[in-house]
Amino acid sequence: MTTLRVLHLSDTHLYGDDSRHYGVVDTAEHLARVLDRFADEPFELVICSGDLSEDGSVASYERLLSLVEPWARERGARTLYAMGNHDQRAGFREVLGAGQSGEDLRVLAADPGADPAASPIASTITVAGWRTIVLDTSVPGAGYGEFGAAQAAFLAEALTVPAAHGTVVVMHHPPVAAQTELLQALALDDDSAARLWDAISGTDVRAVLAGHYHHALVETVHGIPVVVTPGVTNLAEAFGPRDEESARDWAGATVVELNASRVRILPVSEPVTGGEVFTLTADQVQQIIAAAGRP
Repeated sequence: MTTLRVLHLSDTHLYGDDSRHYGVVDTAEHLARVLDRFADEPFELVICSGDLSEDGSVASYERLLSLVEPWARERGARTLYAMGNHDQRAGFREVLGAGQSGEDLRVLAADPGADPAASPIASTITVAGWRTIVLDTSVPGAGYGEFGAAQAAFLAEALTVPAAHGTVVVMHHPPVAAQTELLQALALDDDSAARLWDAISGTDVRAVLAGHYHHALVETVHGIPVVVTPGVTNLAEAFGPRDEESARDWAGATVVELNASRVRILPVSEPVTGGEVFTLTADQVQQIIAAAGRP
């Protein structure tokens, strides 16, 4: 398999019960709608790049599996899951394990003296010549992201020997700047982004797939495209006032095709009702930044 066709999903924000996101969005229905949108398309890999759950419950991750896994199996596609800032490692690990599985799976070892259940969830595996690496940029209790030295070492070691067709890195917080003040305050910090680029520049990494921003964005850094997929749950307004934040009732995903010579990116975002999900004033944005942003 020299071409890898990926359905890239992110920000499903599922609940373990029938709660609605912002009291508006039925997140399970949004995910089912997106999967149905691509029902006639073939894929080798389905990636869910974080904020899979809104409440961190085991039931929410089980709901995710009940929707994604049968759909992927029908197409002979494997699945991959990454942690986001709304996810909780205990529930994620209980249901999704290391985020991917297979014979040569390698996982990030827990920090010495740390609770293994609370350690970052990172893993690497190579299937049919394509290597996929899951990273964990979540910070428990916070909205912003970090990529620490232990994961950087794990990543660098995994990339020492090139894969036959190349590597895809999956993480929640994109290693590129956000468009709005709120998302920039909840973004990956500059040191973490630099640590990531130091680890992957000049390697066989073909693309970095991320979420978190809830709108499509593609930026090439050191010749490597960063693909931010639109949110399954809603579509963030990228071009409103930078000090405010708003989202509408849309659902989206991205098709990514990779082969030896190219990376093709096809984002799709479509209205469900098209109505407003939320609008945050500048004051409300500052309150969220104070609660969930970097100290």
